[in-house]
Amino acid sequence: MPRRAGWSVRLKLTLSYASFLMIAGGLLLAVVWVFLLRYVPQRAFASDGPFFPGRDDLIRAFLPAALSALAFLLVLGLAGGWFLAGRMLAPLTQIAAATRTAATGSLSHRIRMDGSQDEFRELADSFDGMLARLEAQVSQQQRFAANASHELRTPLAVTQTLLDVARMDPGHDHAELLQRLRVVNARTIDLTEALLALSRADQRSFERERVDLSLMAEEAAEVLLPIAERQGVRIDVDGDAAFVLGSAALLQQLATNLLHNAIVHNLPAEGSVLVRTAAAEGHVTLLVESTGEVLDPQLIPTLTEPFRRGASRVRSDHAGVGLGLAIVESIVQAHEGTLALSARRAGGLRVDVRLPAAPRSVEAG
Repeated sequence: MPRRAGWSVRLKLTLSYASFLMIAGGLLLAVVWVFLLRYVPQRAFASDGPFFPGRDDLIRAFLPAALSALAFLLVLGLAGGWFLAGRMLAPLTQIAAATRTAATGSLSHRIRMDGSQDEFRELADSFDGMLARLEAQVSQQQRFAANASHELRTPLAVTQTLLDVARMDPGHDHAELLQRLRVVNARTIDLTEALLALSRADQRSFERERVDLSLMAEEAAEVLLPIAERQGVRIDVDGDAAFVLGSAALLQQLATNLLHNAIVHNLPAEGSVLVRTAAAEGHVTLLVESTGEVLDPQLIPTLTEPFRRGASRVRSDHAGVGLGLAIVESIVQAHEGTLALSARRAGGLRVDVRLPAAPRSVEAG
């Protein structure tokens, strides 16, 4: 935004220092006048003893020296103030330079200001932290955009290939072609809906209401029970009522995604999924623990990245689009909660979701 030219902060501080010294000097002269000179007689007099100068004599002798002292204080205030203001504002110059560098798109630059902790160092550290978060988010968005483009291009390319085959071979079985097109189209729709859910969670544009997380888990288990039965996975849902303030639709999506992920990435047979909810002072927890293959601990932090399916995870009829845990993480962050993933020693994954509990007044209502 364009602004009119004005005095610099350094000049303002310099004038403030000089003015303070002048005011202090003037007050000192006033004290001398009030407590000393006013008790001196107006005129000089002499008796048999020594000569006593009058007030006028003292003023004539004192005033030139006082004015010289004030002039010296003014010069000292201006010079010293300019120097001190420059030293004090030097960190702001570094911060301003870093801001201009970041404005050009270079988010990797850091101030890394030396010295003991003060307000300027705290501002510089906060700015460095903000740049680090922005750099991470931009990098994540770039990876997401690239992966989303790739994932969306794949079903479209398959559709184009099927249509080309049908055009070149009119005698081809159209029923089989339509079935394959239906599968590809359904997957494209699932991917689009997952992208919309992820965007909605990131924007945090939802109304908060009282939601029981245990009911969300039970509903998710009921919906996904047919898939679990086909996969040979047993679902065990239990726990206490866990009330939170949030979006019922997003929290339902959270529970469904966690349970779906636990089912489709389980053992080939005789797998199990444990779902528990609990309420404590100030927070509620949702635990989803599943059996499965032994996971590399270094792989765990990457599972919440979009389109990550694990080192040896492959697509199946219900494998999803690779956005399940990414959506879960966004929903948890949108509700000011935390998400923790850990590999089970015997194989499989443990997911702990912790969300702020609904206030008691809201729960009672």
